[in-house]
Amino acid sequence: MAQKVLVISTMDTKGEETLYLKERIESLGLGTTLMDLSMRGRGASQADITPARVAVAGGSSIEEIHGSKDRSKITGITIAGASSIARDLAAGGKVHGVVGLGGSTGSLMATDVMRSLPFGLPKLMVSSTAALPGLSTRYIGTGDITLFHSVIEISGLTDLLRNVLDRAAHAIAGMVLGEVASPKGEKRNTIAMTMLGPCEQCASAVRTALERNGYQVIGFSAAGIGDRAMEEMISQGFFQGVVDLAPGGVGEHIFGFMRDAGPHRLESAGRAGIPQVISTCSVNHMTPAKSRYKPEYHDRRKYDLDRFRTWLRMSPDELKEVAVSFCRKLNMAAGPVKVIVPLKGWSSVDMPGNPTYDPEEDLVFVEELKRCLKPGIEVTEVDANMEDPEFAEAVVKEALQIFRSSG
Repeated sequence: MAQKVLVISTMDTKGEETLYLKERIESLGLGTTLMDLSMRGRGASQADITPARVAVAGGSSIEEIHGSKDRSKITGITIAGASSIARDLAAGGKVHGVVGLGGSTGSLMATDVMRSLPFGLPKLMVSSTAALPGLSTRYIGTGDITLFHSVIEISGLTDLLRNVLDRAAHAIAGMVLGEVASPKGEKRNTIAMTMLGPCEQCASAVRTALERNGYQVIGFSAAGIGDRAMEEMISQGFFQGVVDLAPGGVGEHIFGFMRDAGPHRLESAGRAGIPQVISTCSVNHMTPAKSRYKPEYHDRRKYDLDRFRTWLRMSPDELKEVAVSFCRKLNMAAGPVKVIVPLKGWSSVDMPGNPTYDPEEDLVFVEELKRCLKPGIEVTEVDANMEDPEFAEAVVKEALQIFRSSG
């Protein structure tokens, strides 16, 4: 049976162009399943998965979709229905890749569907609005989606658009038919690890040591999107343990700052019952957008990472609030948890001579953790800076102990 590509489009506005893309994909030896996300088309759909079927899967009906003036509501219904159908197809091995075609609305809808599908399933979005400020990050989010900027509008089968669609067909065919490694290997020793520039030396040393001990370490940049993606992939069963060196996204979410990693940061490993080692890189700093500075932020101790990024020192009250959130999340964990804290600075930013260096004030966070973490969650303190070799050695020791004891 030929491998199949799910083709997502709005046939009421892009029918001719979508059918051309579908035929080109099939000419390359792949099967296709066409899903129509049209919300206003009244005629019969040429799609395999019609708008009526999508509406029902979203808990509604095509009549309700057509009769509603609430665009946000019917868009949500359509996305929910399409995502449910797409997940079922992927889980049943009936879809091996997905390609979308659209402008702003079509791209937003199609990429929402793509993000509901597993990491490793090829995803290609052909969009005329891929380069609009803010939209590309919205389209991709935490998904492993490839954006193809069409440059020209997807309207009318001109020679230029045929060129775009021909390349898109070859691109998705290459991703589906090409030999690629499985994202989930047979080994049961894959560890997720957060990392950030100011604790890069520690992360590198920990990764190298764990790899020497037979573990496969997958790194995630803890700048908001990467750690959100890590939480999702933990929930999908990709990992058997976590070394969370940089969980600063917890506090960033509480206060609405730039590294906000969402409301479920620091929860997925505990929910999955897998072992986790937690540390504190960047937890004592915050990154509000400069355009949204409160007046008092200008008086805070700060450290300029570069001309674009400034870290501000958290106040003791803020540190205590973040610690309480850590406790609430970690206390729910069904698996083993260890917390390891460097006493001489939580990153390369936290060095003597730097304006935000304050290890005594950091103890506000540590003491609150000790007070509110449930019995059985150990807090280990190491007399070193996070970037010192002895701290990385301590992390590796704790990680090997907890991973091995958990099988």
